[in-house]
Amino acid sequence: MTASVQRVVVNVAAVTDRGQKRQANEDSVLAEQPIFLVADGMGGYDAGDLASQAVVAAFREFVTGGELTTLDEVRDALGAADDAVDTVSAGTKRGAGSTVAGIAIVEHDGRPHWLVFNVGDSRVYRHVGSELEQITVDHSLGQELVDQGRMRQDELATFEKRNVITRAIGAPDSTADSWLMPVTNGERLLVCSDGLTSEVNDEAIRATLTMSGGPDSAAEALVQRANRAGGRDNITVIVLDVVSGGATGEPTDTTGARLTGSGLTDSMIDDTTIPVRSGV
Repeated sequence: MTASVQRVVVNVAAVTDRGQKRQANEDSVLAEQPIFLVADGMGGYDAGDLASQAVVAAFREFVTGGELTTLDEVRDALGAADDAVDTVSAGTKRGAGSTVAGIAIVEHDGRPHWLVFNVGDSRVYRHVGSELEQITVDHSLGQELVDQGRMRQDELATFEKRNVITRAIGAPDSTADSWLMPVTNGERLLVCSDGLTSEVNDEAIRATLTMSGGPDSAAEALVQRANRAGGRDNITVIVLDVVSGGATGEPTDTTGARLTGSGLTDSMIDDTTIPVRSGV
């Protein structure tokens, strides 16, 4: 579908799939401009789907008919999502939680920007030409070991506890990391649950995004590839292309901040430059 937010026009496709092994799909997706996100529920088939649906419902309150959202609205949506998942968890024996990764179009310095955010191990990537960059950083035990220098990045794929996450919506630590970067014409963004990244490595994701044509075919191809690799988890992807209304050329500034459910740690946008991680 094609949609516009003020000057920004995007093509976007979203696909969610149960996979080959799970009894139910505990992923939920929201792809309604100006917010695009994937939530991956935890807590078993009787609660995980409700948790991820609660996250989507909280954010849908801030979808404003194609208008730009604001930094405060994203913060408030994260807080509402945390409260909603707490309510779901209170009604279960095992508890419940959800990851979330997403992008929202906001105005910053008079230009449209992506506010990229994540809690947990769902991810956001940026694809330009034939290059792939991982923007978000997983909140997982494996990633912490990599950051501490106790494990190499290439060892994560075979680490038996790679799916143990350290932050989640509804958990004691639900702090979201965020990045702000200009919307750029010609870029492609991928938002996905770990059902894709646990089955398909970054090089295969890069190749699929490069060769698959438009967002519809790219999203379907990624899900099919994950299922062929085993499909051991639910798989959800959003593929979005910026058609017009953004900046031209490469973005020069990517700033980071941290959002929490009850407020901000400092200001929404600080002066810390966070380099975009290479996913290749």
